[in-house]
Amino acid sequence: MASLPPKRKEIYKYEAPWTLYSMNWSVRPDKRFRLAVGSFVEEYNNKVQIVSLNEETSEFEARSTFDHPYPTTKIMWIPDSKGVFQDLVATSGDYLRVWRVGETDTRLECLLNNNKNSDFCAPLTSFDWNEVDPNLLGTSSIDTTCTIWGLETGQMLGRVNMVTGHVKTQLIAHDKEVYDIAFSRAGGGRDMFASVGADGSVRMFDLRHLEHSTIIYEDPQHHPLLRLAWNKQDPNYLSTMAMDSFEVIILDVRVPCTPVARLNNHRACVNGIAWAPHSSCHICTAADDHQALIWDIQQMPRAIEDPILAYTADGEINHIQWASTQPDWIAICYNNCLEILRV
Repeated sequence: MASLPPKRKEIYKYEAPWTLYSMNWSVRPDKRFRLAVGSFVEEYNNKVQIVSLNEETSEFEARSTFDHPYPTTKIMWIPDSKGVFQDLVATSGDYLRVWRVGETDTRLECLLNNNKNSDFCAPLTSFDWNEVDPNLLGTSSIDTTCTIWGLETGQMLGRVNMVTGHVKTQLIAHDKEVYDIAFSRAGGGRDMFASVGADGSVRMFDLRHLEHSTIIYEDPQHHPLLRLAWNKQDPNYLSTMAMDSFEVIILDVRVPCTPVARLNNHRACVNGIAWAPHSSCHICTAADDHQALIWDIQQMPRAIEDPILAYTADGEINHIQWASTQPDWIAICYNNCLEILRV
């Protein structure tokens, strides 16, 4: 009688040598269960580690570890779901850096700095990598600006191509610090993006008409907005959260300034938001109350009372990512732990 394959576990855990902050899933189809994680050490020397799940031993293994100045505010892999580009990962901190990932080592390909005239840099709070055009990245900074970068990567032609980048445009996006930026899938998915910041507003921009922006929402108390995330399937919806807030706000760009839903079951401040890659009505939120909650928002604009799934971690969850090419899996970070959860 043939033996049944071992049942896959629902949770896999990796313990890093340091407190974790940023983290993200690799997108390439040939690199399942591979993530990059960044340390949070309150000094100059920090680390980024590439880890992957060994599906035979059910253990995470560190593939490579490299030095990073200051903690990474965000990590993203090139959004290359077909595996045609070079294997790149980007990080933001003092600057935007693009790294080439090898089997055993990771090396810096380019450092993108648009402030060549000064010894001082304005730290980057976040960035986003455009899914439709992987040669476009956008960064947000504490100096009130967003910068759109053009990347020259070139496809693999049997030789190693150097990666270089240039500033396509820089704009003053907010009245105060900008805390997050995200490209929208609307209108072809290349030209629209939104940002949030310390002035408490969500603003939307179009690369073809940068002379004006649209304010989609303003926090009534002018509390800083820390994160925003676009719905992956319906570009009319996005979510945001205010600093120290226990709730996540869902917005509809067709109805500016009025939230269509508030997700407020968390008992401590929310740290992360991730929309389902494959469904327009599912979103996951994570908070200092140790909980990751999955919500079904189909009932909007009727009130969304309770999440449909809840997971309690062993610490305050500071980061959450839903795997775009493996929609059954969500990753969370707390303390020095990375966990991937089957949903």
